[in-house]
Amino acid sequence: MDFQASAKAIVEGVGGVENINSLIHCSTRLRFTLNDFDRADLEQLKTVDGVLGAVIAGGQCQVIIGNDVVEMFDAVQVLLGNTDNSTAKGPKQSWGKVILDFIIGVFQPLVPAIAGGGILKAVLMLIAMFGWISEKSPTYQILSLVGGAPLYLLPILVAITTAQKLKVNPLVAVSTVGVLILPDLVTMLTKGTTLFGLHVTNVTYSSQVFPAILCVLFYALMEKLFTKYSPKPIRIFFVPMMAMLITAPITLLFLGPLGYVVGEAFVSVILFLNSHLGWVATALLAGALPFMVATGMHKPMIPYVVSTFSTVGKESLYLPASLAHNISESGTCFAIALRTKDAKLRAVAISAGISALFGITEPALYGVTLQHKRAMISVVTGGVIGGAYVGIVGLSGFTIVGPGLASLPMFVDKNNPANLIHALIGFGLSFVVSFVVSLLVWKNETQASSSETDIDTTTVAAEDLRAPVAGKVMPLSAVPDDVFSQGLLGQGIAVDPSEGRLIAPTNGTIEMVYETKHALGMKTDNGAEILFHIGLDTVQLNGQYFESHVKVGQRVHTGDLLETFDVEKVKAAGYNPITMMVVTNQESYTIAVDENSSTVADQSVMNIAKLGV
Repeated sequence: MDFQASAKAIVEGVGGVENINSLIHCSTRLRFTLNDFDRADLEQLKTVDGVLGAVIAGGQCQVIIGNDVVEMFDAVQVLLGNTDNSTAKGPKQSWGKVILDFIIGVFQPLVPAIAGGGILKAVLMLIAMFGWISEKSPTYQILSLVGGAPLYLLPILVAITTAQKLKVNPLVAVSTVGVLILPDLVTMLTKGTTLFGLHVTNVTYSSQVFPAILCVLFYALMEKLFTKYSPKPIRIFFVPMMAMLITAPITLLFLGPLGYVVGEAFVSVILFLNSHLGWVATALLAGALPFMVATGMHKPMIPYVVSTFSTVGKESLYLPASLAHNISESGTCFAIALRTKDAKLRAVAISAGISALFGITEPALYGVTLQHKRAMISVVTGGVIGGAYVGIVGLSGFTIVGPGLASLPMFVDKNNPANLIHALIGFGLSFVVSFVVSLLVWKNETQASSSETDIDTTTVAAEDLRAPVAGKVMPLSAVPDDVFSQGLLGQGIAVDPSEGRLIAPTNGTIEMVYETKHALGMKTDNGAEILFHIGLDTVQLNGQYFESHVKVGQRVHTGDLLETFDVEKVKAAGYNPITMMVVTNQESYTIAVDENSSTVADQSVMNIAKLGV
C-alpha cells in the first residue's frame, strides 16, 4: 500500500488540512475532529486504498483503516505537520456531540496503558496459579506493581488526556491533580484535616477518574482567566501559580468529593441494571455490538468500564459481551472463506477472521459482515448465544482490552479459577455457533442475485447507458471538483442539465438513495454500480429542491424517472447543478465514453462491458 498517496486522499476527503481541527487514532480508526463536517465526503473516503469505511459519529469523522492504522496515522501526520486549526471557526455542534467528543478524547488514549498493565498482572497471576512463581517473591511483587501502576495513577493519566483535549498546559494540570495522591496528603486525609477552617472529605483518589476531570476543567478556566489578565513579563510563573493556588483547594474541598460521588453513582446505576437484567443484558449487548462498533457508538462505554474498574476492580457486562461478539466475527469470516467462490473476498475474510480472533473486529465488520446480511445474521446469532452463556455464568474481565485469543489472561481470577474456564467455553461457543450458522446460510453473491432478482447477471455482457439528464454532455475532467475530475470515484460522464429530470440510463435495481436526495445509486443488470450525483456541494441544501421517485430495492427500466430537481432554484441558491454518472466498480468493466455534446436524455453516452464475459 502507498500510505503517502492514501493519506493525501484521506486528507482531501475530510475537507483538506485547513478543515482538520485535531486527529487521534484508536486500534483501527483515524478519528478526525473537523471544523466543518459537511465538507467531509464519506463516499470518497470509502474509495481510498486502505480505507475499509467512513462514518461520522460521536462528534468525529471516523475513517476505518484496520491493522494498518498506525502507519496511516503517521502518513497523515506528515501532511498535517505542525498545523493547528483549533481556532478555526466551523459550524456550531450540538452540546451532545461536543460532550461525546470530549469524553472519547479523554478516555480513548487511556486504553493502551490500562490494557498493557492489566494483561501483565493477569499473566503473572496465571503463572502463579500454575506454581511457576511464588506470589511472595520480590520479582512477582515488583512486576505486579508495574502492572498495577496505570490504574493507580489513573488520575494523572486522566489529567494528561483532559489537558490535551482542552489544550491547556498538561504539566501544570498534572501537578495540580497530583496533589490528590501525594502520600503525605493521603495520610492527612486519613487522620482528618481542614483547609481554611473547612473540613476536607477523606477520599481515596488513586484510581479515580471524575475528580481529575473536574479538577482539570476548573484549572482550564483559571489558566485562561489569568493568561488573559496577567502582565506578559510575569506570565510564565504567575499564571500557573495562581491557577494551582485556586484549583487545588477548590478540588480538595468541593470538586474532588463531587467527582467521587458522581463516579460511584455512575457505576452503581450500571451495576443495578446488570444485576437485574442479568444474562439478558449481556446477550442483547453482544448482539447489538456489530452495529455499535460500525457507528463508533461503543466508545462511550469506555468511561463506564474505566469507572467500574476503579471501583470494583472488574467488569461483568461489556467485556464478556465483547468476547462473544469478537469471536463470532472471527467464526463467520472463516466460514465465509471456506464457502465463497470469490478469491478476493476469501483473502479479505481470512485476514479479517485472524484479526477478529485477536480482538480487532473492524476489518471483519467493514470488509465482510456489514456488506453481506447473511454474514451479519451469523455474527448476531453467535454473539447472542455466546453472550447469554457468559452472562449466565457471570464472567468478569479484569483489564480493559479487546477480548481475543491473545488477551484471554484478562479473565484470570485467582479467587475464582473457573472464570477463565468459562471464558474459554464462551470463546469456543461463540466461534462454533457463528461458524456453523454461516456455513448453513451463506450463499455466493451470484446465486443470491439470481434468486432474489430473477436476473442472470452473468449473461449480460455489455450494455449502452443513456444520458441520465437532458443537457450538454462533457467529460468528467471538466467538472470543477477534484473528486470527479481526477476519477477518484470512477469513470463516467457529466451533464450540464437543461431540465431537472434524472432518468434510468438502463435496466437495474436501486441500491442507494441519499437522505438529502442529491445522490442516488443503482446496480445495472450486468452488475455495474452506477452513482448519480446531482450538483456540487448540493448536500448542503438538505433535500430542498429535490424529489425522489424511487426507493432502495426498487426495480427500474431504461427511461424510468428516478429524481426531479429544480435546476434554476439550485443555481439561485449558489450551487452548480452539473450532474455526474460514474461507474464506481470500474475495475470489473471496460468503459467507453461518448463525450460529444447532447441535448436529449435518451441518447447513448457510455458503453460498459464486463471483463471476462
